[in-house]
Amino acid sequence: DSVLGKKPAAGSGAEQPRTGPSNNEGASKVSLLKKVPALKDGDFTLAECTAILLYLSRKYKTPDHWYPSDIQKRAQVDEYLSWHHANIRANAPKTMWIKVLIPLFTGQPLPSEKLQEVMEGLSTSLKQFEERFLQDKAFIIGSEISLADLVAIVELMQPVGVGCDIFEDRPRLMEWRRRVEDAVGKELFFQAHEMILNIKELSNIQIDPQLKEHLAPMLMKMLK
Repeated sequence: DSVLGKKPAAGSGAEQPRTGPSNNEGASKVSLLKKVPALKDGDFTLAECTAILLYLSRKYKTPDHWYPSDIQKRAQVDEYLSWHHANIRANAPKTMWIKVLIPLFTGQPLPSEKLQEVMEGLSTSLKQFEERFLQDKAFIIGSEISLADLVAIVELMQPVGVGCDIFEDRPRLMEWRRRVEDAVGKELFFQAHEMILNIKELSNIQIDPQLKEHLAPMLMKMLK
């Protein structure tokens, strides 16, 4: 909630919405979709990150720029969020799975061709992002940050965390990232991305062999 610039009033008596839990059994009790992220707010439950963000922005009446009341600006946010899932989100997180998570659980690196394939798809998406959505604007829908920028930056920091600096040689994208950092606040920005930026440290942990045996086949199927 602090990222969106609004916190619930003290002593309101309302249960603080929580995201999680982080295990499948717990998630199945919160979300009918049995997946995370999931939100529980009293007796109300909700899945899918975009739906959760929109719900929180409405419940806490966050500053208008996050999800504008102007119907055309709001439609632009919706347009980006719809495009995002099949483009940026379909490619950027795969870099983390290829370089860190799948090798961690399977015990073997993936062929370099697989990362190259994903990076080519991501490059196409980034070109569209710059030309169709960002253009010459400060942020995706204009002069102020919105949920569209917030959703985009979270995905685009994942390649950075595994050593794929997608902002290098893309000055327009880099300037946009800096504006997002400034709008959110640099300290909060890096705090929010701390786990992603240190994801390579997971390579040093020991994984239970039975867990590896269970997860490895499923993980390998993800990128076929």
